[in-house]
Amino acid sequence: MVRASTAHDAPALAAIYGHHVLHGFGTFEEVPPSAEEMAARRQAVAERGLPHLVAEQAGEVLGFAYAAPFRPRAAYRYTVEDSVYVAPGAIGRGVGKAMLSAVLRDCEAFGVRQVVAVIGDSQNAGSIALHSGLGFEHAGVGRSLGWKHGRWVDIVWMRKPLNGGDATAPEVPGMILGGA
Repeated sequence: MVRASTAHDAPALAAIYGHHVLHGFGTFEEVPPSAEEMAARRQAVAERGLPHLVAEQAGEVLGFAYAAPFRPRAAYRYTVEDSVYVAPGAIGRGVGKAMLSAVLRDCEAFGVRQVVAVIGDSQNAGSIALHSGLGFEHAGVGRSLGWKHGRWVDIVWMRKPLNGGDATAPEVPGMILGGA
């Protein structure tokens, strides 16, 4: 079941994300944030009306996914960046696809025009395949932009247009973002 996350999910979010911080390249953070920090991050996304979702089975949170503003400047008000994290024991079971599909649906309803994926590690075949399978196209690779776990790490940029993408002007006001 995919549902909106709540503040009560914060310990599970911290555990799942913490695993990826310590053992993976999907995030360039190196110190796992606390449950309180994860609750604050979740709240910041929810307050914008953007999706922050969890996948749950038998009361256990198997993963989380969300969309957040891509950058803080006003011109980015129609673009979000997605994030997907799956618990180690649930990887390969379709959890990421179910969550990201729901995030995309909610973003489309919100009026988003572009979804960007910034995938840590060009060797992250699972995340690249997940995004490709849901219609994202490759937009580039940033070579050796991060240093983690003793090696240089690339990022893979992917994008998916929604609501006509850049083919037409937006019909809704978009997110309120700071900066000129």
